[in-house]
Amino acid sequence: MTDTAPGTASRTPTRRYGTRPTMKDVAARAGVGLKTVSRVVNGEPGVTPDTERRVQEAITALGFRRNDSARILRKGRTASIGLVLEDLADPFYGPLSRAVEEVARAHGALLINGSSAEDPEREQELVLALCARRVDGLVIIPAGHDHRYLAPEMAAGVATVFVDRPAGRIDADAVLADSFGGSRDAVAHLIAHGHRRIGFLGDLPGIHTAAERLRGYHAAMSEAGLPVHDAWVSLGPTDPERVRTAATAMLDAAEPVTALFAGNNRVTVTVVRVLAERPAPATPVALIGFDDFELADLLSPGITVIAQDSAQLGRTAADLLFRRLDGAGGDPRRLVLPTRLIPRGSGELPPHAPS
Repeated sequence: MTDTAPGTASRTPTRRYGTRPTMKDVAARAGVGLKTVSRVVNGEPGVTPDTERRVQEAITALGFRRNDSARILRKGRTASIGLVLEDLADPFYGPLSRAVEEVARAHGALLINGSSAEDPEREQELVLALCARRVDGLVIIPAGHDHRYLAPEMAAGVATVFVDRPAGRIDADAVLADSFGGSRDAVAHLIAHGHRRIGFLGDLPGIHTAAERLRGYHAAMSEAGLPVHDAWVSLGPTDPERVRTAATAMLDAAEPVTALFAGNNRVTVTVVRVLAERPAPATPVALIGFDDFELADLLSPGITVIAQDSAQLGRTAADLLFRRLDGAGGDPRRLVLPTRLIPRGSGELPPHAPS
């Protein structure tokens, strides 16, 4: 910033932030009528090349930008959609957000996104704020379990697709990963490698994906005829201290678990740290995590994961949203995308050291 010496007038006019130049300002600077400026701005015929040049010079000099509000009111579409995520800092949502943005861009639409921070009230506040700004559609990773507040907006024409978790108490399109099937595959994989005492560390039990992954864990254990002890299951916040305490309790029990299944990438990372900090056991603990994460393949052993394609989730949801905006009717759809198991070593460790 350059200060002006006392008693010396500034050579540049004071900038009034928030006050934008109008077409009237452009018309005055170019010495033409308002209708002429409108024709140039909207690419309409009937303006001589010399006049168009003067108007364009005025637009550049003033930094004028067209206000699309009137056009929006005429067309009833804003060419914008909203994306409500759980946590912008979670690496799982980066590819998802980018995929939604790419689909929106291909349809000439602007993406506006925000984070609910896993707070249902904040989710509702953000969603309704986006609706008040007249977005054409919404892609939502829900934090709450009651989305009846959205019913009037959807009835008014706001297309809405839920991702990763379904809507609560309303019928709406949803695109989900197969959390149940992926978890059942993970635990069955550990059982196939000889494990019988398998611990599960998951997210908050009220979250749809956490409940589905717990259900998959129980299904695999039941199908193998194995019991599940209460001490082998822990659900709660994914903060490192909670996960560390739960994992340590399972590993230090009188009959410790020989394998752990972590319910999401944040839990897996904490469990990797817990295992790395413990004295090297005669038999390493097997580990499978739900969600892949950066550098998982470079650890020793590499971390076996159940991978879900977050970019495909976002792309599928956005494609469905724009099909609805283009007039596709029919009942709400529930699309479930498959997961895949990636064996890298940690999930293939046996429960007993080889002789």
